[in-house]
Amino acid sequence: MLGDPRSHGLWEASAPPAPGTGPLTATIDVDVVVIGAGFTGLSSALHLAEGGASVAVLEAAEVGFGGSGRNVGLVNAGMWVMPEELPGALGALFGGRLLELLGNGPSLVYDLVERHGIDCEPVRSGTLHCAVGATGWANISERARQWQSLGAPVTLLDAKQTAERTGTTAYQGSLLDMRAGTIQPLAYARGLAHAAIEAGARIYTRSKVEAVDDTGTHWRVRTSSGGVVQAQWVIVATNAYTGPQGIWSALGTELVRLPYFNMATRPLPAEVRKVILPGLQGVWDTPDVLSSFRFDRTGRLIFGSVGALRGIGLPIHQAWGRRALARLYPALKDVEFEHEWYGWIGMTPNSLPRFHRLGRNTVSFSGYNGRGIATGTTFGRELSKLVLGQITEADLPLPVSPIEPESFRRVREAYYELGAQIAHVTAARF
Repeated sequence: MLGDPRSHGLWEASAPPAPGTGPLTATIDVDVVVIGAGFTGLSSALHLAEGGASVAVLEAAEVGFGGSGRNVGLVNAGMWVMPEELPGALGALFGGRLLELLGNGPSLVYDLVERHGIDCEPVRSGTLHCAVGATGWANISERARQWQSLGAPVTLLDAKQTAERTGTTAYQGSLLDMRAGTIQPLAYARGLAHAAIEAGARIYTRSKVEAVDDTGTHWRVRTSSGGVVQAQWVIVATNAYTGPQGIWSALGTELVRLPYFNMATRPLPAEVRKVILPGLQGVWDTPDVLSSFRFDRTGRLIFGSVGALRGIGLPIHQAWGRRALARLYPALKDVEFEHEWYGWIGMTPNSLPRFHRLGRNTVSFSGYNGRGIATGTTFGRELSKLVLGQITEADLPLPVSPIEPESFRRVREAYYELGAQIAHVTAARF
């Protein structure tokens, strides 16, 4: 995207076209202006338009340009945080509310896909969180116990059952979550954009926000393309792609950006696909420098891990990918990757997202910690309810919090990028 083959890789090559959009060059008046055309912003716009509000979306690049169009496409329920830890972190009210909302998050995603006929390769056959070693097994066993106590449809599988579902004996066991599944994420973002436009929203791309003024009665948002939006409400949905010099750059200071890359093989033969992930679940594992894999609709195996495909990291991660794939599946030792791409995940210290009130009638969610598809879609809907007056801030899944810049953020980001390189140089994961 924008001339970079490593920005969106296979997703850009296989996604249906984005809706026809362009820069904003005029002055328009709407009820709500949404900044950012990712999952959160597009879900907000769609639900606002369906609720009768006039809405404009301003995107600095293209629809799905940020993390929404680059991730592996796992539609997971909940957060990284263990379910029983949420009430302690957020209080019983917000903790319980967040558990319920995000536990049902995948259902919202797949309902929108079906209702709007979004062509995004939806597969809802669950995901497998695979255990590496005794520590990994202890982690998923406890996670299974906690979700099962809440009635979630999750099943703990032993090593043999996991091997049958993955086609490899590398794992000690896995947690199968039937709430979850996979999608083609850029196609989903583009589909949300089409649906929002059909509902009456206006989307403007290549329209970076350059100035924002509060007149007291409304906001005037001026773009780099020469346009102006006048609106009663502002929703900021830029998350890990918040610009460091932008109007709301403070949002980026509380997130540590973690790089994550994906590589995709050519379409594999049918006899191979009968052995590897025959149930088409998406997989990720338990180490800190985790890896993930899944199939797309054409039978390409998409294989990813922590790291940025740039500089010295590019050959390191490319070589690791070939070694690790061959270690998992010896039959694929000679299979080359045809696509490769990477992006950034916004991480918070406690692995929980944030809700901010950035000004009068100006709100934001951010910090999804790698769980952006269902979380962003759900939070976008909740923001629309807030703006439409259907709920109050007290009804949201998170309390209002101040922006708290993360100490040594740049150092930690460099550490993650370098650490992934070291991990991938020294091991093939198993």
